[in-house]
Amino acid sequence: MPRPKPLSGFPEFLPEARIVEQHVLRQLQETFELHGFASIETRAVEPLDRLNKGGEEIDKEVYVVRRLHAEEDGRAKGDDLGLHFDLTVPFARYVLENAGHLQFPFRRYQIQKVWRGERPQEGRYREFTQADIDIVGSGTLADHHDVELPLVALDALERLHTDIGLPPVLMRVNNRRLAQGFYAGLEIEDVAGVLRIVDKYDKIGPDAVQDLLTDDLGLSAAQAASCTALAEINSADTSFVERVRSLGVRSELLDQGLDQLAAVVDAAAAAVPGRMIADLKIARGLDYYTGTVYETELVGFPSLGSIASGGRYDALASDGKTSFPGVGLSFGVSRTLVPLLAKGHLTASRPVPTCVLVAVDSEQSRDQAIAVATSLRRRGISAEVAPKADKFGKQIRYADRRSIPYVWFTSSDTGAGGEVKDIRTGEQLPADPARWEPDEADLRPQISGHWGTEGS
Repeated sequence: MPRPKPLSGFPEFLPEARIVEQHVLRQLQETFELHGFASIETRAVEPLDRLNKGGEEIDKEVYVVRRLHAEEDGRAKGDDLGLHFDLTVPFARYVLENAGHLQFPFRRYQIQKVWRGERPQEGRYREFTQADIDIVGSGTLADHHDVELPLVALDALERLHTDIGLPPVLMRVNNRRLAQGFYAGLEIEDVAGVLRIVDKYDKIGPDAVQDLLTDDLGLSAAQAASCTALAEINSADTSFVERVRSLGVRSELLDQGLDQLAAVVDAAAAAVPGRMIADLKIARGLDYYTGTVYETELVGFPSLGSIASGGRYDALASDGKTSFPGVGLSFGVSRTLVPLLAKGHLTASRPVPTCVLVAVDSEQSRDQAIAVATSLRRRGISAEVAPKADKFGKQIRYADRRSIPYVWFTSSDTGAGGEVKDIRTGEQLPADPARWEPDEADLRPQISGHWGTEGS
């Protein structure tokens, strides 16, 4: 049988890389739970008509799920289904279905695979893992959650920075009310169109943005210049407020947006200095964002783009009587990790969880080795028994190839205990499996970062 060819856009990790990914996911999970977020998991499929209400053109991105034996017209019986392309659409449905059983504000985190049928490239895949957090209210949701949620995300990313050496992040924030109020003050009618064009500022530059605003939307040169002047404002403190005021535009909605954004920036400056700036060109293209919006970059890795983004939305879902406003943020786990792992920026100290290999003297004494391994496991020490009763030198080389730090030799005289060898140093000492402790750094694989220039 010929060797199968890999499918592009469906990344699969070798064991060492998978250990890194699992460690990152555990850290995210622990941080979210420390902040009181409950875990949920939703089904992989949704009806196509629901997926097509996601606020963007996604027809070409959805993987359709149908039974193998379809009807003669090519369509499967029953409702057509598609794999979810994000975690927001299924979460909206989940809230509607379970609203009577949830306590609001509902704090949820969700770590799952999603699927998009787009052209694979670095940072963009057809199957990938996302980690989402949301706070959702019933009818209303207090503005202070717009401040809280980015601090939770920054706490999680700062923990990864401290724990495994992931580079620091910079979160850029803006407020849709600020932008919409500013454009309304300029008497611009197509606010959504301006937001979509301004969102391209970093890619095409201010001159191209002004050209699109005047040529495509019919804005005057003065209006377009004011829009780009607003987009150029950024600051790590609340000085952006006066800079916006100096542009001479006035509206009540603008005032609300300035106040809300200032509260977010103030809180972040106190909690995680240097990790957030107000950046008034951040627009987030999706129409359902209505307040604060967030985009997060990994410092030193601009090619990754935004690794975590989200914002406030006033209508995640509605049952016709009650709306469910919320604020959420999605971390692109695969988008971030796959390129970093491929370039060797993140590594694990060993590709297996095993801390101790219990050697087997002979097949007749394998039960003794199993008893030692069982004793170690009961105390939280990962152990495996050697697969063959080879010469001890071969068993040590087997452990070394897998980067297992210790080899345990059982005592044929007592049937328990024996000696444990650190194969890195050669030190070998008597040990009791009911009491022996490895060095803390050896108990589990350690994750470390190796950072040079991007692409190295």
